[in-house]
Amino acid sequence: MTTAQKPIGLLGGTFDPVHHGHLRLALELYEKLDLAEVRLIPSAIPPHRHPPLASPQMRLAMIQIAIQGVKGLTLDDREFYRTGPSYTIHTLESLRADFTTQPLCLILGMDAFLNLPNWYQWERLMTLTHLVVVRRAGTVLPETHDLQHFLHIHQLHDQEELTQNRVGGIWIEEITQLTISATQIRNLLATHKNPRYLLPHSVLNFIYTHQLYR
Repeated sequence: MTTAQKPIGLLGGTFDPVHHGHLRLALELYEKLDLAEVRLIPSAIPPHRHPPLASPQMRLAMIQIAIQGVKGLTLDDREFYRTGPSYTIHTLESLRADFTTQPLCLILGMDAFLNLPNWYQWERLMTLTHLVVVRRAGTVLPETHDLQHFLHIHQLHDQEELTQNRVGGIWIEEITQLTISATQIRNLLATHKNPRYLLPHSVLNFIYTHQLYR
């Protein structure tokens, strides 16, 4: 069950569009947790939210542009080759089939972690991955009994355990997150305002060229 391989970080989302909040988080965790890489995994059909506005091809292209030449960040498009809702558990099963011995670390914001009991087959996550829960300073830990118990059982207190075991741990990482949202960027574009400095300039040029989010 143990391994000396560096863990692979997994950051999912619609990335509609990808922005500096996503990218800075991925890069900081890649370096702070000494990960092998962080895979950005765009959701094809998100089960708990409205469909993305940009097409799959456009969202993939924007991520590729954003991470070009950045060590440690890679694009994983496997969700676009499945039918039906993009449930995280199915994505993890696919990744585990590809990386049988390497630790996996699913990266979640605190809001997503608090909503975990509403996820499809959420109890099975720990059989496939670690969870890295990103916490802003001052945010509260779970108050519901189920999540408190879940965290108590699985929480790690030594970062090395992410490498020593393939699955089953929860690591809480305090980090200074950029308060940027894709919704904010789309609203600025829709109202002909300038979202520069919220996302890579190369991505913004791509959005303008293809007249996205108008």
